[in-house]
Amino acid sequence: MMGSGRAMRKNPVHVVATWVKRQPPKVKAFLAVVAGMGLLVFLRLVVHDHDNLFVAAEASHAIGISVLIYKLIKEKTCAGLSLKSQELTALFLAVRLYCSFVMEFDLHTLLDSATLITTLWVIYMIRFKLRSSYMEDKDNFPIYYVVVPCALLALFIRPTTSHNIVNRILWAFCVYLEAVSVLPQLRVMQNVKIVEPFTAHYVFALGVARFLSCAHWVLQVLDSRGYLLTALGHGLWPSMVLLSEIVQTFILADFCYYYVQSVLGGHLVLRLPSGVV
Repeated sequence: MMGSGRAMRKNPVHVVATWVKRQPPKVKAFLAVVAGMGLLVFLRLVVHDHDNLFVAAEASHAIGISVLIYKLIKEKTCAGLSLKSQELTALFLAVRLYCSFVMEFDLHTLLDSATLITTLWVIYMIRFKLRSSYMEDKDNFPIYYVVVPCALLALFIRPTTSHNIVNRILWAFCVYLEAVSVLPQLRVMQNVKIVEPFTAHYVFALGVARFLSCAHWVLQVLDSRGYLLTALGHGLWPSMVLLSEIVQTFILADFCYYYVQSVLGGHLVLRLPSGVV
């Protein structure tokens, strides 16, 4: 036992994780930026078709949904899950699907359709079948805090394409709402402090999906030498698209750090310190 303890302390990953944990918040933020830039450079070198990153992001999201479905069916509990986050997800997916049908129907339309159907099923299970295990008192993030600002922002900063103005406003709305739809879920986890494995896996999968999607956009902009931003339109809209992707990634970055730390430490249950999310 003493030998295994010494081996754990000498493990380079454990040593690095312990060192990072002791650093002040500003140093951690700097290290996170450096790590993110390093990952972007790595992805640029190994992934030649950056559209594959977007597909990988969709796959990661699908894996997260699959974990939720397993949790709800096998464990018959929705404890730790935010109904409000699922409803916000369904809302932005429904709006994005409408925009896809009227503006540009492609493979992503089919993928979004499948994701919306499974999300609606999760909402149904939480609202009706597993209502007794729903932590309604912990799911206390006011959704109008995100829906109203996203709607107002969409009125003023939207695509400048030739499509109908209502469709362009809705397109902008779903982009902004997607960026913050996970906030109620993070509030639930902060309230309960202890996150059970399946919920942690689901949120981590969302974090991976957000990072891959963000990497897709950043690398596309770099490879096109900024032309992609011009192709999206003019004004503030192109920059807001990229900013929304970055915001999504950073919202989940802190949680993903503690998730990886917990997994490397061999813990099945994730314990969040105060002020993480």
